[in-house]
Amino acid sequence: MEKNSKKRVYQLDRPGSVDGLVLTERSVPSPAVGEVLVRVRASSLNFRDLMIINGQYPMPVPPGRVPLSDGAGEVVAVGAGVTRFKVGDRVINSFFSNWFGGTFNAMPEQWVVDRDGWLTEYKVVSAEALVAMPGYLTFEQAATLPCVAVTAWSALSGVRAGETVLTQGSGGVSLFAVQLAKALGARAIATSSNPENAARLREMGVDEVIDTSALPEWGDKVRALTGGRGVDRVVEVGGPGSLAQSVKAIAYGGQVSLVGALAGMAGGIDFMAMFLSQATYQPIATGSRRDLEDLCRVLEQHKIQPVIDSVFSFEDAKAGLNHYAGRKVTGKVVIRH
Repeated sequence: MEKNSKKRVYQLDRPGSVDGLVLTERSVPSPAVGEVLVRVRASSLNFRDLMIINGQYPMPVPPGRVPLSDGAGEVVAVGAGVTRFKVGDRVINSFFSNWFGGTFNAMPEQWVVDRDGWLTEYKVVSAEALVAMPGYLTFEQAATLPCVAVTAWSALSGVRAGETVLTQGSGGVSLFAVQLAKALGARAIATSSNPENAARLREMGVDEVIDTSALPEWGDKVRALTGGRGVDRVVEVGGPGSLAQSVKAIAYGGQVSLVGALAGMAGGIDFMAMFLSQATYQPIATGSRRDLEDLCRVLEQHKIQPVIDSVFSFEDAKAGLNHYAGRKVTGKVVIRH
């Protein structure tokens, strides 16, 4: 790396729309003690990124921040004292840079909120915030893992072979949850309102797909498909708009993993129905570095292939964001750097 070399980087100058993203140049920094310099090769988009860019994120984002929380690349320089990685290692980042394991009992640092994100060509970062990529994956595939794949893994924590998992739709978390549930030996039931996506879900090994456009009150159908028992785990990505059906679908003593609110914030909570379900309602905060490391071992063992909707060049990152914002995607939208 030549001294005073430059990198291209996107920064968010004006939250409110994609137009507020500016492509600029910055100097490539040198890694300090405990840090590495990563040549970022790919990043991927999450719903969180749209919220930040549109100025809708619940936490303040300083102007000029580099967006995106998911990246993959190769180490090109190491600072003093680094033993986790060497030059040439292929790495991905942990979603929270300083949550290494254990329970979620304090808010860790977040990319973009507390420090610049990954929509850049080069990035200096603590070696402790990185994990080795699964060897069989490309950079584009690996960049899909830090947020949605770890979220799916955390949402399925404790699921055992022979149990039944319910997923919703064909977003990133749901697709990874299907793949991981099958790898764990579970039966998979999915909901979908799109015939093409339903067919894709069946190809991925889903045992039953419920058409929610024809059956919006799908909770009773889930119980019928499980002999009246209900499912052991629901990966709830819809939020208040679908939670009532998840309460109907969950088995006594099961768990509803609360991941998102893609179906909107409208909808009431029937406290008595939740109480009588005797289920656990567990918010999922993505996961720690340990969770990412555990996930990578499972991916490596089963050679799970992340589902990628489309790949955009670094120069066309705004087009990628606009495509993702249209919500007509199956799998992850990736930026190639």
